Amino acid sequence: MDADNCAVACSLVSKTYVQQGSQALAARRRLIKTLLSQRRLPEQGWDDATIEMLLQARRLPCIADKRQLSSRTAPWQAGDGTPFHDAAMMDSNNFLDNVGVGEREARVASELVARRHYRLAHGIGRSGKLDIAAEQPKAAGSSLLAKLTHLLAADALEAAGLREVGQALVVPLATGMAITATLLALRGTRPPAARYVLWPRIDQKTCLKSIQASGFEPVVVPLRLEGDQLALCQQVEQLGADAIACIVTTTSCFAPRAADDVVAVAKLCQQAGVAHIINNAYGPTAAPWSCLQVCSAWRKGRVDAVVQSTDKNFMVPVGGAVIAARAGATQLVERVASLYPGRACMSPLLDLLITLLHWGATGWRRMLQQREQLHSATARLLRQFAEQHGERVLETPGNPISLALSLASFGPAAGPPITFLGSMLFGRCVSGTRVVARGKRAEVGGLAFAGYGAHHDAYPCDYLTVAAALGTLEADIEELLQRLARCFGEFRARQQKAASG
Repeated sequence: MDADNCAVACSLVSKTYVQQGSQALAARRRLIKTLLSQRRLPEQGWDDATIEMLLQARRLPCIADKRQLSSRTAPWQAGDGTPFHDAAMMDSNNFLDNVGVGEREARVASELVARRHYRLAHGIGRSGKLDIAAEQPKAAGSSLLAKLTHLLAADALEAAGLREVGQALVVPLATGMAITATLLALRGTRPPAARYVLWPRIDQKTCLKSIQASGFEPVVVPLRLEGDQLALCQQVEQLGADAIACIVTTTSCFAPRAADDVVAVAKLCQQAGVAHIINNAYGPTAAPWSCLQVCSAWRKGRVDAVVQSTDKNFMVPVGGAVIAARAGATQLVERVASLYPGRACMSPLLDLLITLLHWGATGWRRMLQQREQLHSATARLLRQFAEQHGERVLETPGNPISLALSLASFGPAAGPPITFLGSMLFGRCVSGTRVVARGKRAEVGGLAFAGYGAHHDAYPCDYLTVAAALGTLEADIEELLQRLARCFGEFRARQQKAASG
């Protein structure tokens, strides 16, 4: 309620009580005012009521009913006298006496769907010559929230260690499609003959499909077992810089693969005049040094864009990504925004905004710290398990999230294939682990791979991966290992039974 309504309320309820309630409302409004003025993560996370004060629109009567009511007393209006109490009320579909006669007027048939989206149904961006980050004339509230999301995402990346972020564009595309959009935006900036994308091999289909979906031809660069020693210089010399659209490197991946040497690649790209995109899918939560490597890369060499997943880093539903670049080198990110056709769905941005406000800067830092501690605990517990079962944890110091447990003790014995162990775990409600068998062949996008899953043609052992990802608890790892021990026993029993005929 605003001051006038509080004064009227004093005729119904004790003035002292009304003043206390008014002060409580004012405290929440001050939080919103601080957010809008500072444009950074609040130090302390907000409670749900404050977040909803910023976002939520109340249930609307039909337009005929709206015309019969006074705008001064209408129950769907923001009642505190400030323009940001209910952001949804700033969108035209929620205006008093609005008459929408276009084909896109944010009409929502289901009340359940309307509530789920806080009545923010117009989406974000402008169709035509403008872009996904442009203000939407019919949706001032949605535009405001979208702008806040971009700014808070940049602040969150900075807090994670990705310094000097010049622009963070949150797009309603999962990581693969965000990489595709970035590559498509790159097209008009490279020579017409640039048709190749150099890609240090990672056995995960999304990035390869992203390159092909953007119309480029991937050149798979093999890795050596002793580390991430890339034969990129030779490829650049062989193909010629003008024939190469860009190099796509990876910082976060399944063990035993380590992160690419993005600093060395950035220097190479700067020298050769070749674009460089970093697939940093869950890099911000991987470890401080992971972000520091990206920072060092864009300070010492060339980095055109860095793509992060929202679900992997911020514990929101799948469907969003953050495309970032260093201050002074944001041209490609701006081009992604300008080339996005039409309006876009706001839901992934709203999920991210709510989550960041829920955590605040303190909560976000705490989540990052807990994830690092989890990695240490997971490595310790996995080593104990390996010693008990005659296995070992593969040495992957360049991978701060994913760990791998060898499966060498099962050998080439009779019985089910080693990959059946993964099925056994999944049948016991364990998700996210991957069992990789030697010698698997696969075709992805018309390209043949030997030893697929291990990032190498001839990795020396079968193994199982476990991720120490954001939001996982040490209790989850302990329970995993208990179920894995039972699966080991059952798998060995199957092998013995098959051997005995």
